Amino acid sequence: MSFDVHDLDTFVLVGSAVTFLAILAVRVSSRAGLPSLLVYLLMGVALGEKGLGIGFEDAELAHALGFAALAIILAEGGLTTSWREMRSSIRLGVSLATVGVAVSVAVVALGSHFLLGLPWELALLLGAVTSPTDAAAVFSVLRVVPLPKKLTGTLEAESGLNDAPTVVLVTLVASGALDEHGPLALFGIVAYELAAGTAIGLAAGFGGAWIMRRAALPSSGLYPLAVLTIAFLGYGSASFVHGSGFAAVYVASLVLGNSELPHRAATRSFAEGVAWLAQIGLFVMLGLLLSPGRITLETVGLAILAGLILTLVARPLSVLVSAVVQPMPWRELGFISWAGLRGAVPIVLMTIPLAEGIDQAERLFDIVFVMVVIYTLLTGPTLPMVARVLKVARRSEPRGLEVEAAPLERIAADLLQVTISPVSKMHGVEVGELRLPTGASVSMVIREGRTIVPERRTVLRHGDDLLVVTPRKLRERTEERLRQVSAHGRLAQWLGHRD
Repeated sequence: MSFDVHDLDTFVLVGSAVTFLAILAVRVSSRAGLPSLLVYLLMGVALGEKGLGIGFEDAELAHALGFAALAIILAEGGLTTSWREMRSSIRLGVSLATVGVAVSVAVVALGSHFLLGLPWELALLLGAVTSPTDAAAVFSVLRVVPLPKKLTGTLEAESGLNDAPTVVLVTLVASGALDEHGPLALFGIVAYELAAGTAIGLAAGFGGAWIMRRAALPSSGLYPLAVLTIAFLGYGSASFVHGSGFAAVYVASLVLGNSELPHRAATRSFAEGVAWLAQIGLFVMLGLLLSPGRITLETVGLAILAGLILTLVARPLSVLVSAVVQPMPWRELGFISWAGLRGAVPIVLMTIPLAEGIDQAERLFDIVFVMVVIYTLLTGPTLPMVARVLKVARRSEPRGLEVEAAPLERIAADLLQVTISPVSKMHGVEVGELRLPTGASVSMVIREGRTIVPERRTVLRHGDDLLVVTPRKLRERTEERLRQVSAHGRLAQWLGHRD
């Protein structure tokens, strides 16, 4: 196989230009309240055979790259999700990712077969690929919609975990193995993959966190790489034993993101950047797979009808059944029903039957593609309005305190960089009133670019950055005390800590 350096030069030129335009498009899509995936998908279509003429029809390569990109997106979602916010709604999130998916698959499959006339195989595939919510769409859109923590936590948990069972189902249907196994065996396979993936993810997360707290790496830039590598170690280990790699990478990242690791803020920023790059590459590639010439009025009509079945029947029913394990007010359940953002996951899952050569797979791919575009345009921009109408929206509450840590290995201590936000009640508190654990101290205050060596009577202000040195064994107590004062001010000693 010959290698042409000019092809590489062209690839670098086109790739860098597309990536830069995609980055600039984030601002436009965020102002419109749309997931950026729509812009990226359309960019891929514009680059394709009916646009600039770039041909891409390798379904197997798209399948492999798509799964790799989803794993990166799930890793970023886990690293940036607060377990404290998710914990109260984890039961409903898990129920939606399992029971809810099963209900949705059944309803869409029945509706597609009896109302739309699709063969049973295509109807079941359509139900399977469209039932899971999309992690990239959920993480990008919901974080700019002011919602109670339990709603955000529920939707993030669902999107992080519901890929695993649907991947199993789509693979079995596409390979023709579903008839051989039967429903009971299918349930067992899904349960095993989820359990194995979760267990391996927990082991990778806690084991990796233990190592990272003790590894004095020579460069701060190595910490983000190491954390992502640990998450993907969980993915690979789970896949090796036929567990769910998606469940493993999400759970491992969730544990790592909520552990007291050095350079957490840098790690999250790095993961966010890599996830954006994965999203851009994934969605542009999926857009290239589409052949606009195949889109007909029949395709659009089937996509609209299938979307109506999914959005107005399957999704509400799946939420209602799933909520048995954790009841919520009807307004909140209504919002969860509307916020089932699909995004690119259905299109990625459709690469499985394409790669398997299923009859009419291209037709189903076109239906799913059109449905994703139409209903993302419908649901994404309307989420803030729906939240207000259902009275589940709340005022955005920025974090009161940002804490970044760096290790001081020679003295077994950590240096905490604390930023006092505009909503923090640490404003007006004297340094001596912080009452940090014995051995911890505020070594420097940085205010408007000036450094101040603090005394006990130094008064803290909004926007100040504090450098706090604490022995490693006291770090958790020191951070907890700082958060108490940030939440309750100088009276925190009597009011105590509240979530």
